Amino acid sequence: MKPVFVKTKNVKNFVSTLANLQNRAKGVPGMALVYGEPGLGKTQAALWWVANNQEDAIYVSATQSMTTKWLLEEIIRELGDSPFYRTSEIFEQIVRELIKRPKVIIVDEIDYLAHEKSTIEMLRDIHDRTHTPIVLIGMTYADKKLKRYRHLYDRLSEILQFQKFPFEDTKNLINELSEVKFDNSAIEYMQNCDNRFRQIVKIIDKAESFAKSNEITLIAQKDVQFLMK
Repeated sequence: MKPVFVKTKNVKNFVSTLANLQNRAKGVPGMALVYGEPGLGKTQAALWWVANNQEDAIYVSATQSMTTKWLLEEIIRELGDSPFYRTSEIFEQIVRELIKRPKVIIVDEIDYLAHEKSTIEMLRDIHDRTHTPIVLIGMTYADKKLKRYRHLYDRLSEILQFQKFPFEDTKNLINELSEVKFDNSAIEYMQNCDNRFRQIVKIIDKAESFAKSNEITLIAQKDVQFLMK
């Protein structure tokens, strides 16, 4: 598979969302929510954006067992400092660092934290104290989960829902990523069956191995049907 990053419509919308946060007018809240079904490329878009804006952004991914203190420790480490012992001290560390060197904070897998009011409120407090943009990334129901926290939800000046790819995005992804060519019938079949980023990448990987093993140069619809079984 070719080591390239394809700018789909979702990615372009993600870039626009971040630009809107960074260039917002004074007084406009600086938090955003990016959500959608699994496998649409939300994490890949965030990692790509951070990699291209290393001086201006950090990325943290939540886990199922993550506590408020654990999250703050991850944030301060990404900001380049070692965390203090107490939660309140780490919070003040983060505030000082962000005031000194402002950065966008991206918190992925926010669903794991959505049931912890103290954690959600801590993120809101970081935003309010520093005015730093904070982007929360979550799954399909992240929007509904965060609506419970009115004070935080009111600060979401940008809400972006990732969508399944239109045909042109599916075609571009396959053509730019795959080492083997797919004919139009194969691309249309993938579009109609499951055109999520993760699934497309899996099929491309299988197709490349299949093409090499069978000494073929073009993947047809029947080949995709076989590979998707």
